[in-house]
Amino acid sequence: MNVGKTLFAQVMEFVPWKTFGRIVERHRGDAGVRTLGCADLFRVMAFAQITWRESLRDIGACLAANQGKLFHMGLKVSPARSTLSDALNQRDWRIYHALAQRLIARARMLYAQDPSVLGIDASVYALDSTTIDLCLSLFEWAPFRSTKAAIKLHALLDLRGAIPAFIHISDGKLHDVNVLDILPVEAGAFYVMDRGYVDFARLYAMHQAGAFFVTRAKSNMDARRVYSAPTDRATGVICDQRIMFNNPLSAKNYPEHLRRIRFKDPESGKTPVFLTNNTSLPALTIAALYKSRWQVELLVELLVELFFKWIKQHLRIKRFLGTSENAVKTQVWCAIATYVLIAIVKKELHLDASPYTCLQILSVSVFEKTEVSCALQPDRSRPEPSNLGNQLILFDF
Repeated sequence: MNVGKTLFAQVMEFVPWKTFGRIVERHRGDAGVRTLGCADLFRVMAFAQITWRESLRDIGACLAANQGKLFHMGLKVSPARSTLSDALNQRDWRIYHALAQRLIARARMLYAQDPSVLGIDASVYALDSTTIDLCLSLFEWAPFRSTKAAIKLHALLDLRGAIPAFIHISDGKLHDVNVLDILPVEAGAFYVMDRGYVDFARLYAMHQAGAFFVTRAKSNMDARRVYSAPTDRATGVICDQRIMFNNPLSAKNYPEHLRRIRFKDPESGKTPVFLTNNTSLPALTIAALYKSRWQVELLVELLVELFFKWIKQHLRIKRFLGTSENAVKTQVWCAIATYVLIAIVKKELHLDASPYTCLQILSVSVFEKTEVSCALQPDRSRPEPSNLGNQLILFDF
């Protein structure tokens, strides 16, 4: 790789530009566009995400201050705020959705050889969501409550590599459990989710599709014990049972046995109750699987921190930010594509640093002209600086 290129330019080389060009042609994204085409908009948005820009004014000012380096970013000139705003509203968000999906597929292939989760010879996914509050007067297309708007980000995280395998953006009204209707189900895989996704008809459909689920029981669940397996309470497993539902509707929706595990967490002292349709894994493994679900919460929090911070802080500045559905979804999908792109760079270059650390380093060095693998992975074998006290010899008369 040419070390004369900036770090940002080197990262952009990992984008499949030919595939992206075909996506743009399919959606006629650049039809009638004179300045800031779809590819340039992605470069600008990726730059904004990596460098933590907080508004369109901020983006424009930062690019204008580095006018001599824009050519190496793939840009001819610094775009005006109005040009950026128009592009966010007019470039089809589905273009960036398709790019993100392409990058996700590539990342998952790269991370497929990573060690399995808890030694399980199957894919393990964690499902969660987050709600981003918006201003109803500016985002009327995303109703949530009578006085506020919101969008909801639903993420299915592949725990092997922490790569999002499925992402859905909806308005704030969509209940989490409805996402199970559009969730791609992989036979033999494990889906770990919280109580918000407990719907026995949908869980039974997942069971019939050959997938396994791990979730927590609600406190008002009405069920009877059919069989109890022996347990060692010293491990924290209080009971491992097969149950059937007493409630007629629940029994109709899930007519087979379910496995119920009560586990005492030694750290918190709490005793959560887990439900699963898997009967072969040890009870401790089921409990550990549910704990691994917290990784998707960390990713969602990272996405919110990195990609929605400037949306939340600048909702009142209508002039500076696109507030249409297309503009918001374009920003979201560009942000997700940028996150996955950094994960690809990390894997392709065999870096030890996490994607989050890579983003932190890039945020302050995007215009540096050095090898990206060196910049994102400092040389640990570099010798320690010599003792400054030795310099006193120079003044020893």
